Amino acid sequence: MDLDAYVLTHAQSWVRLDELVRRRRLDGPAADELVSLYQEVATHLSVVRTSAPDGALVAHLSSLLARARVRLVGARTTTWAQVGSFFTHRFPAALYRLRWWWLACLAVNVVVAAVAMWWLLEHPVVEQSLLTPAEVDQLVQNDFEGYYSEYAASHFAAQVWANNAWVAARAIVLGVLGFPVVLLLGANVLNLAVVGSVMTRADRADLFWGLIIPHGLLELTAVFVAGGVGLRLFWSWVEPGERTRAGSFAHEGRTAITISLGLVAVLAVSGVIEGFVTPSGLPTWARIAIGVLAEVAFLLYVFVLGRRAVEQGHTGDLDAGLLEDTVAGRA
Repeated sequence: MDLDAYVLTHAQSWVRLDELVRRRRLDGPAADELVSLYQEVATHLSVVRTSAPDGALVAHLSSLLARARVRLVGARTTTWAQVGSFFTHRFPAALYRLRWWWLACLAVNVVVAAVAMWWLLEHPVVEQSLLTPAEVDQLVQNDFEGYYSEYAASHFAAQVWANNAWVAARAIVLGVLGFPVVLLLGANVLNLAVVGSVMTRADRADLFWGLIIPHGLLELTAVFVAGGVGLRLFWSWVEPGERTRAGSFAHEGRTAITISLGLVAVLAVSGVIEGFVTPSGLPTWARIAIGVLAEVAFLLYVFVLGRRAVEQGHTGDLDAGLLEDTVAGRA
């Protein structure tokens, strides 16, 4: 193939695609043209790679396609179908693939919380060093139960959602360093153990568990998922396996982004439960049943839908097409 003639024939299409990519706004016809030119230039790149693999031209077209793909993702292809695909394939696949990390994190934290609560109950002097009798009385009689009804349900749900999302995000981001994740989760678990021991010693264990379980099962599971993912991110550069350290960290970093986005939705559900169910007038058994159902639904989501997605080849990383364009654009 005569490369110079091929370039001369199709250069106008490449220039036009570059113009559309650079535009701040695209109307309907321009967006359609962008899609059409993207497909056309992708064909050109394939032909050049196969027939006349000129390095500079391949790099130029790859970069152009990568920028066009980013523009398409933002301007046109972020559809309800893609959102649905995220929650039916990419997110559950990521959760399933990393299941042993977050299940181990969950198990360790539950054991630590149980042991810490038991130890505090066996050593009341420690509790007395942490809280004064007046603070204990205030917590038992007012603060613990009042916390869930202090604000309007909708405002409170949004507040706890934002707070929990921030905790989960920190658990993932701090995973780059590893140990800070342990400190973050440890602080949350020990705080739960202290409050639990105080309420139990005051014969208010039924109130404590009746208010914690409805939202706490799903909420804490989401936080422990974030912790496990953060630790996996740390391990990706400590022990990269067959990949380079940079490649391993990039792969797990993209998966961590997938999980962090999905956890926003999971924590929104737990926030709704905490805002509307936990402080409601429903019987304790009914509120607990709602919390258990939400937790079971999440686990079924991971181990049924997630397993199926992994079997279909999904990993939780970027979609293959987008990843290919991104890598090509950096070549």
